[in-house]
Amino acid sequence: MKIGARAPHCPSQREMDTASTLVRIYDTFQALVRSASPVDVATGLAALWALRTVIQAFRKRFRTTRLRGPKSTSLLFGVAKDLFASSDTGTIFEEWSKEYGVAYEVPMIFGKKRIVLCDPKAAAYLLSKDTWSYVGTTGAKEHMSRTIGKGLFWSEGESHRRQRRSIAPSFNSTTVRKLSPAIHKTVDKVKAAWEANIDADGSGSVVLDVEKWMHYVSLDSFGIAGFSYDFGSLHGKPNSMISVLDAFGAPSSPNFWDGTVLLISLFYPIILNVPTSRVAMFTKLRARMSEICELLIDSAAKEQEEAPSERVSTIGLLLKAEDGVSGRRVTREEVMAQIRTLLFASYETTAIMMTWALIEIARHPNVQTKLREELLSFGEEPSYDQLTTGFPYLDAVVQETLRVHSAVQDLIRQASEDDVIPLSEPVQTRSGEVVDSIAVKCGTEIGISVPGMNRSEAIWGPDAKMYRPERWLEPDGVTRKAQEVRGYRHLLTFGDGPRACIGKLFAIAEIKTVLSVVVKNFVLEMRDGPDTKVEAVRGITLRPKVVGEDGIKVPMRIRQYKG
Repeated sequence: MKIGARAPHCPSQREMDTASTLVRIYDTFQALVRSASPVDVATGLAALWALRTVIQAFRKRFRTTRLRGPKSTSLLFGVAKDLFASSDTGTIFEEWSKEYGVAYEVPMIFGKKRIVLCDPKAAAYLLSKDTWSYVGTTGAKEHMSRTIGKGLFWSEGESHRRQRRSIAPSFNSTTVRKLSPAIHKTVDKVKAAWEANIDADGSGSVVLDVEKWMHYVSLDSFGIAGFSYDFGSLHGKPNSMISVLDAFGAPSSPNFWDGTVLLISLFYPIILNVPTSRVAMFTKLRARMSEICELLIDSAAKEQEEAPSERVSTIGLLLKAEDGVSGRRVTREEVMAQIRTLLFASYETTAIMMTWALIEIARHPNVQTKLREELLSFGEEPSYDQLTTGFPYLDAVVQETLRVHSAVQDLIRQASEDDVIPLSEPVQTRSGEVVDSIAVKCGTEIGISVPGMNRSEAIWGPDAKMYRPERWLEPDGVTRKAQEVRGYRHLLTFGDGPRACIGKLFAIAEIKTVLSVVVKNFVLEMRDGPDTKVEAVRGITLRPKVVGEDGIKVPMRIRQYKG
């Protein structure tokens, strides 16, 4: 077993003593049956009753609280298929929370159960013990291992702490401040390219797929800032990395067999050994991505040799990293796993949030105008510190985007030991008992819906579903209940606890830089008007897409702002 990996169950001394007692009682019972006298039979029945009493006490002591919850819609799949098919699971979870309380139980595949929390206190407790008392599920970890490797997303416990420590210097505020000019330089390429497209069109405006452009800027800015490598996406350079990452993030296959295997594998990962077109595609994509990562590592190693005193890239830090206790260096495979993890997180999640930010300001011209006025009033190009603290409405727009459109949908964990989770308000159990905490047995699955909490009316008030940046500027805009959420700025978009997103400062800096450059220089409109319907389609994450478009596209009409 690797360092930090935890077995699903570690018996305590008390449990072992109980087991020994059961064995002794059973041996006694066998001896009594063999003698078969009336007195012995009576004694045997007494022993059997004692055995039953001990078993009941044992089960009662280590039993997960049975909570109320929705009924299964499928004999085999529970509600798992409904959730998997939905592009808005947050609303589903919130409706169940209204009916059953802040903690409830949902039926999953093949009779499995999952406890769902929609409670700031319970979520904070669970996430604070993440990677130790609560770990990733076996199915999720196997998927992670097969797609991007055993990096930061995959690891637990001491292994996770060591890996996180090796990457952390690349994402602290000091480093992001130094990287901000590189981010701005990349975003300026977007500005130049859009101006060239408008000029070439000759009509004063042009329709562009902003989702594609946000993925390009995300990949190029992180490539330069994190790896000292220019992928050249914004220059139209043929790019194998984009094709690989797009394939990873593509919508799930409509093929019934592939979809069924994928769903079952989340709970029983051994089924991933069944040959399907999706498994074959992921195997091929990982091999191609590994080839590209090898090139990035070789490039970083050469950079270190040629300019050891210059700023060291993220890969450079990883190559130099070693454990402070054991002195063991990070292996090359671990470095590759971290690169795949960081590339995927940057290309997929950050780009998705930037796309949603542009969608919202195009849908809300008043928000766009107000933001532009604030940005233009500053005059010069803002520094990292000025972008961080000097533009309150920009900050409000970013925070509201992160609240309404989280790229991560669920935080699902499995208890690695028996525990008791406190609740902020009581719930009714299946037996009718009212409790203010829930017992969870080792192996119990627990889920937190990120959009379910970020957009909960019980937490954020009656206008929780509305996109309204002003809430972040109003004295009571962030409700008291929302202030109980322990995540970054009272949101779970970046998670919380030991697994909180390590790159959140970089992501926020990139989103703010994109908005500051784009909104100052361009006017954005949905191509088909402000009421254009946008849906979220499920791949590995949920990507926005204009309804009716072929492929995953968000076309917008863009014209230069003339003042």
